[in-house]
Amino acid sequence: MKTILGISAFYHDSAAALITSGEIVAAAQEERFTRKKHDARFPQNAINYVLKEANSSLDQVDYVVFYEKPFLKFERLLETYVANAPQGFQSFRTAMPIWLREKLFQKSLLVKDLKQFSNNFTADKLLFAEHHESHAASAFYPSPFQEAVILTLDGVGEWATTTVSIGKDNNLELVKEILFPHSLGLLYSAFTYYLGFKVNSGEYKVMGLAPYGEPKYKKIILENLIDVKEGGSFHLNQSFFNYATGLTMINQRFSNLFGKPVRKSESDLLTQFHMDIAASIQAVIEEVILMMTKKLSEEYGLPNLCMAGGVALNCVANAKILKAGHFKNLWVQPAAGDAGGALGAALLAWYKELDKPRTISKIDSMRGAFLGPEYYHEEIENSLLKCGAKFEILDDDSIIKTTVKALVEGKAVGWFQGRMEFGPRALGARSIIADPRSEKMQKTLNLKVKYRESFRPFAPSILREDLNEWFDFDYDSPYMLLVSDVKKNIRYELNEAEKKLFGIDKLNIKRSKIPAVTHVDYSARIQTVHRDTNPKYHSLISRFKEITGCPILVNTSFNVRGEPIVCTPADAFKCFMGTQLDALVIGNYFLIKEEQKNELIESYKEKYALD
Repeated sequence: MKTILGISAFYHDSAAALITSGEIVAAAQEERFTRKKHDARFPQNAINYVLKEANSSLDQVDYVVFYEKPFLKFERLLETYVANAPQGFQSFRTAMPIWLREKLFQKSLLVKDLKQFSNNFTADKLLFAEHHESHAASAFYPSPFQEAVILTLDGVGEWATTTVSIGKDNNLELVKEILFPHSLGLLYSAFTYYLGFKVNSGEYKVMGLAPYGEPKYKKIILENLIDVKEGGSFHLNQSFFNYATGLTMINQRFSNLFGKPVRKSESDLLTQFHMDIAASIQAVIEEVILMMTKKLSEEYGLPNLCMAGGVALNCVANAKILKAGHFKNLWVQPAAGDAGGALGAALLAWYKELDKPRTISKIDSMRGAFLGPEYYHEEIENSLLKCGAKFEILDDDSIIKTTVKALVEGKAVGWFQGRMEFGPRALGARSIIADPRSEKMQKTLNLKVKYRESFRPFAPSILREDLNEWFDFDYDSPYMLLVSDVKKNIRYELNEAEKKLFGIDKLNIKRSKIPAVTHVDYSARIQTVHRDTNPKYHSLISRFKEITGCPILVNTSFNVRGEPIVCTPADAFKCFMGTQLDALVIGNYFLIKEEQKNELIESYKEKYALD
């Protein structure tokens, strides 16, 4: 038996993952423990957790694998600055001290940090994988496919921004790559920046904003910013961008191209222009990815596609890949961003370095992505008592019935059960849930619970067996990484006045029988709920269906804007008391807001920096 620890750190979304004899035992992001969104620091708490979950110590770990190669990244930075000198001197002056002080000596720093867990740890146990190879491994090895094309897309790793690999059994072979500064991830991030959202955090807002607009600027983008070749390879016109050597994503020429300045802050009104810009870049990204996947299907003739990297979290593009039919099957790593690199790095050591045979799971080997901490009866009770909470303890059947009653009454419920999810999506373990039939629920959850922009959509959690009755879709989507349209018989026809509305004015229209999860273009980001991977959540939705006839719940992550998803019962109680959530369910403990002490109420609205 061999145990391997994977680590990602020092850029964003630090994480740790642990595998034993090829089996994924545990994985978690550091942010969940430190309560600092996208925490990039050495993942000390996450490592502590995964070792504890495996009932292991660092002395029992055979290898520690870091998810990228720092020297290659430094080479890219240095060559980029030299190639563009004297342009970018300010950025060079800002970046170099930390590289010369810390990052060039990352191996020594990692060994020093790991010695906190064991003084016996030595550098010969430390391995380094390449960034995109870690992504590719995280996508292929846990997938249910013996053989697949693997596509990784993100901002940039060391040099690569896009790679294609072929996976077969335990082997992973890189066959194509696109190098920095040409990057779909950085192109999308440039528009994220232009629209006034935070880079490496707000990209999903661009995707959510896109359906409110029309892709009026698609032609301008394709003619000026990106040169797309047959087969989906591309080249970005660097005269419009500043990310290679500057301190911002774009330059003045980029703004001039679209005739408006960068949206500076959230106090600036989101206009139809911004929505059209979002729709345009989304359309370009989809077109390039579809060209790419069509060519890969023709070239390699394999029915299966695996994806990872931050761009693989674009669930609208993912659904269009599947719908295009060039690949019969698609599997996307649920922790597709840098956090998932920790898992990929560990799996690489097991399969590629140690050449171990691969066991393929019929569904996948991610355990539903429920790889984080779990809290049991005594821990929950002690935590709630320490917080001063008032609660009721119910048996398994009663907790389901009582929660469903609260949902039917229109209450917003914090739902905290089992092991925490790994990756950016809440999948029914650390979720806020509600009745999707409510036409007020989307606005209520956004403005009064999540404290975020009103345009942001919510996902439906639906029983897998009922999926095709409600959506034009019949494919497993357990990780909320695919979208689909609501079926026409579920929709409501718009009247003439409603059809003429633009932008955010579209938000208040009741579009379907499940308005809280129906986006303005009749789409929804689907989470299929399966009895075998999340039995308690499946039971809850099944009971809700018995009472209402609707096999769907609103599901959004249990946090407020800018806060990491809750990890502990104390995190959950604090969020519950800091928002307008009506009820909280932790394990078999049921809490009602009105029964809590007034002095425990606090405002979470200003507690966390905006994401």
